[in-house]
Amino acid sequence: MADPLRAELIAAAHAAAEAARIETMRHFRSATLDAISKETQRFDPVTVADRAAETAMREVLGRLRPDDAILGEEHGRSAGTSGLTWVLDPIDGTRGYMSGTPTWGVLISVADASGHPVLGVIDQPYTTERFVGGLGLAEMTGPHGARGLKTRPARPLAEAILFTTYPEVGSPEERAAFQAVSKKARLTRYGMDCYAYALLAAGQIDLVIEAGLQAYDIQAPIAVIEAAGGIVTDWRGGPAQEGGRVIAAANREIHEEALTLLSRQMLLAYGG
Repeated sequence: MADPLRAELIAAAHAAAEAARIETMRHFRSATLDAISKETQRFDPVTVADRAAETAMREVLGRLRPDDAILGEEHGRSAGTSGLTWVLDPIDGTRGYMSGTPTWGVLISVADASGHPVLGVIDQPYTTERFVGGLGLAEMTGPHGARGLKTRPARPLAEAILFTTYPEVGSPEERAAFQAVSKKARLTRYGMDCYAYALLAAGQIDLVIEAGLQAYDIQAPIAVIEAAGGIVTDWRGGPAQEGGRVIAAANREIHEEALTLLSRQMLLAYGG
């Protein structure tokens, strides 16, 4: 990628993140914040902040990168002609956001014509931490300054820290597969949403395993983690940019160990 385009994309990503910070912080921990459910069979919350943050990001990108396509959780898909697509999740972790916890985040990524993310941002407006990966970058900034991102070195699964957002993970079969890995890990923690992927890129944990993800949930984490030296695939070891069942690992060794357990359990459940 030519240097001018690279610089434009990085600048646009930061500008979009700044716009989302304003809108999300405008409503965070507000006494008047309310949420409605996008579904009737389960609670899938959305707030005015989700929609306002995505609108603000779209306005920034429309001004700075008018020929790029956009895929957003709240406002869907807008066509483009450049071959690049911005993938936006204005608040990943709306349940945490509406509960006042600081473990939600804003996800911004740029995918190339193949659909693979080449640049990703995981931004946490409340803590002012921003994790950026791709196009030659692997860095975080925050209240304690800036530093590079690097995933943890290889270690056995028995010494690993594993995260997932929901204790139930997904279907009963998917939960059983997750538990097969969890039983071998040193420590399992829950409920971090996209912040778990940021911790993996920052070298704090070893694995994140989830199911039922959408493209806008995982594309930014893929770019950030890969730039930091990690690996993100589906539970078969294939591409994960469309979401679904995802495993993110600090290195190939622990990825292989955990993936073997997942695959074995899913084979028992589904026969393949």
